[in-house]
Order: sequence, then structure tokens, then C-alpha cells
Amino acid sequence: QVQLVESGGGLVQAGGSLRLSCAASGRTFSNYAMGWFRQAPGKEREFLAAISRDGGSTISAASVKGRFTISRDNAKNTVYLQMNSLKPEDTAVYYCASSMYGIATMAAHFDSWGQGTQVTVSS
Repeated sequence: QVQLVESGGGLVQAGGSLRLSCAASGRTFSNYAMGWFRQAPGKEREFLAAISRDGGSTISAASVKGRFTISRDNAKNTVYLQMNSLKPEDTAVYYCASSMYGIATMAAHFDSWGQGTQVTVSS
């Protein structure tokens, strides 16, 4: 399995931006599709975006399309989530995950997860 470590979370005002990073180690990063999820208190884990092994294909949830952008740098073994126009309802713990099965949207299709990074958006 690949090991994943997220960073870049924090406190931001509504309308602001953050870029999350997820550094991978332990396996060949380019062999894995990657995804971002989030989980708010009392809610289920929510799919946000995913990217194919070579970065050529992406999928985004309707709730964040146009505001969040996933990208990856295979030379740096890192996947990113650029978040713009943040809203208080974006407050959650954000997780990156890897999938050996290819680009996916269901959490069950991702086999390694990071520890999460907290994002808090104030109104």
C-alpha cells in the first residue's frame, strides 16, 4: 500500500482559498489513481474529486465543481486540491486516498487513506 500524508488545511474566511497537498510514499505513485474526500461532524464521508494515474482524466462532485480542482505531479509524488470560493459548509476533515483500480468515486474503491487535514471556513 501507499502511505499518504495530507497538509495545507487551516482556518480561512468565506470566499477564500486553500490548496491541500497529499504526499505519497511507499509505492510507485503513478500506478495509482487518487481522490479527495471530506467528512464533516455527524455526516458521511463525501467524494470530492478524483484523478487518473497520468492526470489526464478528472472527476468532480457536483457540489464542488467549478470551485475545487484536483491535480497531481507524479514527479513529486503529490496530489493537490485547489479550493476556491470556500463556504462555511466546506468545513470538514479532508482526506486523500489512492486507488489501484483506477479513477473512481466510491470510497470502497480506494485502498489507502491519509490521516486527514482539518479545513475550517468562517463566515
